[in-house]
Amino acid sequence: MSHELRSPVENFLNWESNKGNDTFLIQPINGKNHEFSWERVGIEARKICSYIKSFNLPKNSKIAIISKNCAHWIITDLAIMMSGNISVPIYANVNGKTAKYILEHSESRMVFIGKLEESDWDLMKNNIPKEIVKVDFGKYDLKCNFTKWDEIISKYDPIDTIHNISLDDIITIIYTSGTTGIPKGVVLNYKEAATATKNLHLLFPLNENDRFISYLPLSHIAERALVEHGGILSGGKIYFVETLETFAKNLKDCKPTIFFGVPRIYTKFMTKILSIFPQSAINFIMSTPLLNNIFSFVIRKSLGLNKSRICITGAASIPISTLEWFNRFKIKIYEAYGMSENSACSHGNYPGNIKFGTVGKAMPDTDIKITEQGEITMKNDCIMQGYFKEDKLTNETIKNGYLHTGDKGVIDNDGYLTITGRIKDIFKTAKGKYVAPNPIELKLSKNSFIEQVCVVGDNLTQPIALVILSEGKKIVSEIKSSFEELIVSINDQLEQHEKIKKIVVLKDSWSIENNILTPTLKIKRNIVDEKYKKFYETWFDSENKIVFQ
Repeated sequence: MSHELRSPVENFLNWESNKGNDTFLIQPINGKNHEFSWERVGIEARKICSYIKSFNLPKNSKIAIISKNCAHWIITDLAIMMSGNISVPIYANVNGKTAKYILEHSESRMVFIGKLEESDWDLMKNNIPKEIVKVDFGKYDLKCNFTKWDEIISKYDPIDTIHNISLDDIITIIYTSGTTGIPKGVVLNYKEAATATKNLHLLFPLNENDRFISYLPLSHIAERALVEHGGILSGGKIYFVETLETFAKNLKDCKPTIFFGVPRIYTKFMTKILSIFPQSAINFIMSTPLLNNIFSFVIRKSLGLNKSRICITGAASIPISTLEWFNRFKIKIYEAYGMSENSACSHGNYPGNIKFGTVGKAMPDTDIKITEQGEITMKNDCIMQGYFKEDKLTNETIKNGYLHTGDKGVIDNDGYLTITGRIKDIFKTAKGKYVAPNPIELKLSKNSFIEQVCVVGDNLTQPIALVILSEGKKIVSEIKSSFEELIVSINDQLEQHEKIKKIVVLKDSWSIENNILTPTLKIKRNIVDEKYKKFYETWFDSENKIVFQ
């Protein structure tokens, strides 16, 4: 496969002409898989393009997409590119206020809306500006009176000539979910997007037999670069997940060869297996040569990963113990690192170059510098043009061509990068000592009872850990005993001012829906503080080491 820089549209046209009748997208609707060939995707994209063109919008107009991942999301994205306009993807579960802000700030002239939860749409629908042209995918039971997809497909002819794309053209404005503050519009051009996909292909050679499953938001750069653009580059197949309830079935239907999951997904996989096979039983089976390979295959098949040659993780740190646990079953997980501001292209572990506990080596043609403050700065051809309408912030973030990531890290003698925290996540204790929570959270998350953890301690004399328990039946005495031992073992590894004073077990859930998690499942520390800070001192002063809320 050629490594020359080509836009997603150019890559699509290549496969459309060479294997038009082959399946490209597989969309489950009401439990039935609907297949879209390359030819059908091309026809529908060109018809949608005709519809867009009928409004005589100025070149480089912004067109938004608000929907969960689905076949029509990708077809719409291709149509936007073919029409010479700029996509503005918006997370399907943003609140109405955020949706309104992004639509207005981006100056979007049109919005495609489709696969949404009814509760999310109820909060959003009254915040869509009236003057914006609205289209409903029409396949996913959205209750609205907007122009329907099938109406456009039946009425409009495919456009004859698509826009001649230059690599310097803007492809998208991605509004970062962020753990603090209002969303920022990251402006990326085709060169940046194409370079990121090229580097992905260099590290993980893709081919037309590859299968991808799309379930993490396409509004996020990682899913966009790896699954959408990677799928189009490879000529492979992209499957979609219908609902959370059908995830396991959809995954097994797909049998992905390339699988991308955030750490929490892998934790849920591990919890599922451990709910069936206790760790002691797994250790016994895996120590038996005759059973080892058979059991490993059974585990991989039960997860739907028996055909996966590449499993990737990113977006947040993952414990080494989790990576080692999966490795026993011949599921090697490659941890990578990137952000919207560099098209998700910075560092990665890859076959022949992997070191657990790191995010890998720098991508091709990437220059990395660690500042005196420990901040990771980097330079390559994937760095954004800037933040939309935010020149001051852009200049603060990109200096002398180097992107200042806001992440802290260290590079070892072999060139592997370890993320040690966020510059802004560091908090100060009442004793004036600074604490970086991320490394402590990684140590805590190794405990199988813990699914989510946030270490806090602003203005406390010592940090405390807020935890959400993993799923499954729990015995309080076992949790208490395990956490007491955990505090002792972890504190032995920490400086005096970092030592954990208490573990607080919360009854709440932390989710995207209640705004504590970002769409990529990162914890919003500012929201945690807002919600719980009034209780910190009470929990801290409790006579118990383990506090149950």
